[in-house]
Amino acid sequence: MPSAEVASDLKDVAAGLLTPFDDADTDEILLAELSATTDWLYDEGIRLFLAGANISEYHSLSRQERIDVVRVPCETLPADATVLAGVGGSTKTAVDLARTHEEHGADAIMVMPPHHTFKHERGVADYYGRIADAVDVGVVPYLRNFEVTVGLVEAIADHDNVVGIKWAISDIELFAECVATVDSDVVWVCGMAEPPAPAYYLEGAEGFTAGATNVEPRLGLAIFEALEAGDVERARDLRDLAQPFMNLRSEPGTDNVYPGANSVPVLKTGLECAGQYGGPVREPLVELDDEDRERAERAYDHIQDGLREQSPVSPERR
Repeated sequence: MPSAEVASDLKDVAAGLLTPFDDADTDEILLAELSATTDWLYDEGIRLFLAGANISEYHSLSRQERIDVVRVPCETLPADATVLAGVGGSTKTAVDLARTHEEHGADAIMVMPPHHTFKHERGVADYYGRIADAVDVGVVPYLRNFEVTVGLVEAIADHDNVVGIKWAISDIELFAECVATVDSDVVWVCGMAEPPAPAYYLEGAEGFTAGATNVEPRLGLAIFEALEAGDVERARDLRDLAQPFMNLRSEPGTDNVYPGANSVPVLKTGLECAGQYGGPVREPLVELDDEDRERAERAYDHIQDGLREQSPVSPERR
């Protein structure tokens, strides 16, 4: 897919594909279930997919599993869908995986944040740049969990093959400064799901990644349509439906000090509420306790109740 077409496709709601592990002790990925969920999201109107992403439990997957969770949606989805394939790790590891994803039909590469205890701004820019140099498809750097400056973002966005920036840093003032300063045609994507999506849209984000929308696609599509129509009040009302679900995702869970440990198991519970396969998580995550599972189910029902009172997504999205 040409870079200009990928850039255009980023101006949408991006759903992430969770990895369905077997409930049995085999701990294998159920590729047929992954294909079924991918088809369901597409049938519900999603056209932009993140495969092998953070919520796919990327860092808990082997190399071959990372290849498989991208290959399946590339083979499953119709031509009008766009697949961003996640890569990360050392530069050589990321380049090797990115080239493999490209061979399997990925439309673009999403590069995970470099998880290195010691970093230099120029080295971070070089990291993203070397990966972008290694493939012919567009590249979307994922900025999260490390400090960025306007200069660093300028250096990253200046690469010809960088078509978008997935911004997941909770600093809207810095985001606005980057959008205003960076002289590039990159598409800015809010990578923090529904709660901040309206605010970031007003500051220049042209798309956002899904949170609750991963388990109820109508929600994010309706928010995006409202934003595109200039109906910010409706977008905020819809966004508020996601808040209990997203609040639960941000919690550490039982007997834990690390924030956000609930994130993926809450999503998998939501998928099961939607009639799809969720399945277990892998370490270093753990399953929800009974109380949090019930809260996730109630939060999902809250979204359903709210959507029943809202007008549906335009038919052309389906």
